[in-house]
Amino acid sequence: MEETHNNRTSLVRGAKDIAKEAKRQAAKNFSKAVDRASDEYSSQRSYNRFQNEDEEENNYNSYTQQDGLYADNATNEEDGASSDATEGHDDEDEIYEGEYQGVPGYNDGKPRDGQVALGQPVSDSLKSRKELENERQADEEELAQQYELIMQECGHGRFQWQLFFVLGLALMSDGVEVFVVGFVLPSAETDMCVPNSGAGWLGSIVYLGMMFGAFFWGGLSDKVGRRQCLLISMSVNGFFAFLSSFVQGYSMFLFCRMVSGFGIGGAVPIVFSYFAEVLAREKRGEHLSWLCMFWMIGGIYASAMAWAIIPHYGWSFSMGSAYQFHSWRVFVVVCALPCVSAVVALTFMPESPRFYLEMGKHDEAWMVLKHIHDTNMRARGEPERVFTVNRIKIPKQLDELVEMQNESSIFMVAMNKIHQNLFLLYQIWLTFMKCFNHPVKENTMKLAAVWFTLSFGYYGLSVWFPDVIKHLQADEYASRVKIHNNERIEDFTFNFTLENQIHRNGVFVNDRLNLKTAVTFIDSSFLNCYFEDVSSVGSLFRNCTFVDSFFYNTDIDDTKLTNSRVINSSFHHNKTGCQMTFDDDYSAYWVYFVNFLGTLAVLPGNIVSALLMDKIGRLSMLGGSMVLSGISCFFLWFGTSESMMIFMLCLYNGLSISAWNSLDVVTTELYPTDRRGTGFGFCNAMCKLAAVLGNLIFGSLVGITKAIPILLASSVLVGGGLVGLRLPDTRANVLM
Repeated sequence: MEETHNNRTSLVRGAKDIAKEAKRQAAKNFSKAVDRASDEYSSQRSYNRFQNEDEEENNYNSYTQQDGLYADNATNEEDGASSDATEGHDDEDEIYEGEYQGVPGYNDGKPRDGQVALGQPVSDSLKSRKELENERQADEEELAQQYELIMQECGHGRFQWQLFFVLGLALMSDGVEVFVVGFVLPSAETDMCVPNSGAGWLGSIVYLGMMFGAFFWGGLSDKVGRRQCLLISMSVNGFFAFLSSFVQGYSMFLFCRMVSGFGIGGAVPIVFSYFAEVLAREKRGEHLSWLCMFWMIGGIYASAMAWAIIPHYGWSFSMGSAYQFHSWRVFVVVCALPCVSAVVALTFMPESPRFYLEMGKHDEAWMVLKHIHDTNMRARGEPERVFTVNRIKIPKQLDELVEMQNESSIFMVAMNKIHQNLFLLYQIWLTFMKCFNHPVKENTMKLAAVWFTLSFGYYGLSVWFPDVIKHLQADEYASRVKIHNNERIEDFTFNFTLENQIHRNGVFVNDRLNLKTAVTFIDSSFLNCYFEDVSSVGSLFRNCTFVDSFFYNTDIDDTKLTNSRVINSSFHHNKTGCQMTFDDDYSAYWVYFVNFLGTLAVLPGNIVSALLMDKIGRLSMLGGSMVLSGISCFFLWFGTSESMMIFMLCLYNGLSISAWNSLDVVTTELYPTDRRGTGFGFCNAMCKLAAVLGNLIFGSLVGITKAIPILLASSVLVGGGLVGLRLPDTRANVLM
């Protein structure tokens, strides 16, 4: 009996083992089918903190428990799990390569080889282009919601502040580039002997370079990445800015500054797009506004360096008469330092994770997001916090670059590269055209109008204000001129400075002149005079006669001798090239100081806009700031003195800066990720085009009338502000 009982027990135990193994295999096959189906379904739905995966796992466990027939089911399942882990690798199982690095696997919705995709009855190749675009639009909407949750989980901390200062250096370089043009223009044109017909080209050519650069680099950043494009564009700017300080010819100098402007043109559209994509919604408006302060810092830096360097003409050296390196060239080198610093700092920053997701690079995006999370958590003193994101939605990829197959020769490799570059330019153009498609077409037109009007008024008045101040200074200077008539001076040595004087019908006999002059001689005679080491910048000899005179090491040439006669006189070792102005040039100090004050005046507006951006709204700040700026222009009627004009300049800059900050934020938030850089670049290109037109139009009205500049600036600013109020509110938007 005992032996029979033992046999029966062994039989029951064997039956249980067989049943357990059969059930384990069935559950394993069923699990694979469910996983495949869920993977297919997961690529079509939104991932809200990935909570649904736990519910699916619980439902599956309850199903297997209901199907069990043994009382020791829990023990058997645990045994089965352990045996399953140690069992040999199944050919159908695939281990995702990134799992060894902690990167979760991502299934893009495509079936594996030899398998049928569940839940995907129609292949992408059978769908129309419009259907695929609609699917991508739906994917982007789901990704926008999920990405906002991910950024909230990553938090706002050390990583964002590190990127804030790095991108701030790039934005500072843009501000420096704008101010460098105005500061070096007079000195560069004087040093390089630029005729009046070529004067003013420097300001226009730099803005034209920035206009094309904004469009090109902004569009390219949507295709190859924010960080990479910004790194290349800043490198171009730094190299050619540095090179421009050494070239001697004006045409070569123009070329270097134009290419330098082309490089820096990508800073504004890329910087704001880049930084916005690592900010959560509740932080975006405020911190993008704080970022705008670096443009002001760039203007203050340029003004301070110009004030400290350019008037010191002794800070120069020369190599013969062919190569001159004056103080304004030192200023150009110093102004390239923020750009160089930005390039170095950018090499340590990652690419935008939002761009990676847009390009379908799930692994790279996940690694960057984990880096952001871990950096912020360590800074908070919570290094144990785990990044809980498993999978991130990837939009459907539509455009693929098809490479040429035959790469066996160097010629074919070169042709393939040309093909890729041309296709890339074509993609940039297509992305630009998408900015004029529904639903962003109307917003693009409104944004372009607001950017154009704000820039036209700002840059136009920025040129007009300093020129009006100079005009007032010139009027005051002319009112203090001393006039000498019919004087006769014999055997006298002039070893001092003559300035702001007019000598008519004078006779100078046997005199020795060793001086610096800014004097006009009219109908005067110089008999047996000796001119040595004379600097005659600003001097003019009109209808004068030189008899038996000797000129040694002077800068007096035909350009300063108008309708004059030189009889039996000789010139030796004349100074070549154009001569800079006086060492103690008070007017230079004054111009730089005025710009310094005007730039510093935007500080209160920057602080107010940053603190109130999310409270009163972008549109209210944009429209209100532009309208108030337009109204403030009418006070220019009362600007009859230098001090009054400086006050009006500071008031205008302080009121308009809030419009610039809110416009940057609105433009960043209105465009979806796949065309954010392109759209922002186009708007910034319109800004630079308006700057060129503003410089030309307002500059031509200086000294003629006040009415036209005031009415023109007021009308465009108020009109642009009213258009800005018609833009959609983006305060509650997630980044599409």
